[in-house]
Amino acid sequence: MPDQHVDDAVRWYAASLRELEAATARWIGLVAAILDEAGVNYLSVTGRTKSVASFAAKASRESDGRQLNPDPLRDITDQVGVRVITYVLSDVEAVAELLADQLHVLDDRDMGQLTAREGRFGYASRHLLVSEDLPADPSADAAYEHPGYVPMRCASIQLRTVLQHAWAEFEHEIRYKGTVPAEYARDLDRRFTLAAGLLELVDREFSTIRDTTQASLGGGPAPEAFANDPRISAQELTSFLAGRYASAGWSRTEHYGWMSELLLELGIVSLDELSDTLRDIDSTAITERMGYRYPAGAVRRLDDDLLARFGRRYIGLHANAHRVDGLQTRLDKLAD
Repeated sequence: MPDQHVDDAVRWYAASLRELEAATARWIGLVAAILDEAGVNYLSVTGRTKSVASFAAKASRESDGRQLNPDPLRDITDQVGVRVITYVLSDVEAVAELLADQLHVLDDRDMGQLTAREGRFGYASRHLLVSEDLPADPSADAAYEHPGYVPMRCASIQLRTVLQHAWAEFEHEIRYKGTVPAEYARDLDRRFTLAAGLLELVDREFSTIRDTTQASLGGGPAPEAFANDPRISAQELTSFLAGRYASAGWSRTEHYGWMSELLLELGIVSLDELSDTLRDIDSTAITERMGYRYPAGAVRRLDDDLLARFGRRYIGLHANAHRVDGLQTRLDKLAD
């Protein structure tokens, strides 16, 4: 539809909105599932479908009398948007590498690096345009002519730390929803720049704090578990995994609790028993066999080791019922 008028494109978009919203929900679930399965740490995964008004405004934009998006239904690629918020910068990189391993990355822009190259502080966010699959010859795919082609197949994913997100949301709230008198505009720019520089420093300090804490966890005594709970506590498991997988990143807090459930099903209720179970397991060799192109989280590393140790028995555990096929695929890799 290269010559379609903007008004027609907006009507097509409005008619497809319900389908787009369903695609957005599916993309949110897919991204969260990929991160959870890999044991990568993150704060939240959210998303939104571009509103009809926002689509119309973007479709109408011009520069020097030329339309910036001459084919809006294909050119506007953020119709489906997903946002992943992490705690520290290293997690942004880990998530980007993971998504590149699991999906097709059509575009990757680090807006923070672009800003830094210009010698400025300001907006910082990693923007990925991803697809699950694209046909070798899009023109041969009938679905390509559907106005929902781009959002059905693609999603625009923003990756930010919680501090980057706070800056971007506040800046957007003030600049686009507030009214700033002209006489205060330059002072406002200076203050936003100062805030961005300070938050970049805080992000680095958070990374150092996290790395230092993680490095120290493996050497100290484990906290006591609750007397009436037979499971290894999440805190105990966090300390243990930080020592065993020193190079692995942290996983989400709830993932440690879920892993404790799996260990209980295996009859492993103490760190001594877990150490004995893993004594003859070569974790490095197993990770190499898996061929990860992203830094697997600590819980994922333990998950792999237990899969190698128990095989089909591990796959059959009740807490693994939702991921039998994925575990079988990974077990097949170990057997090759």
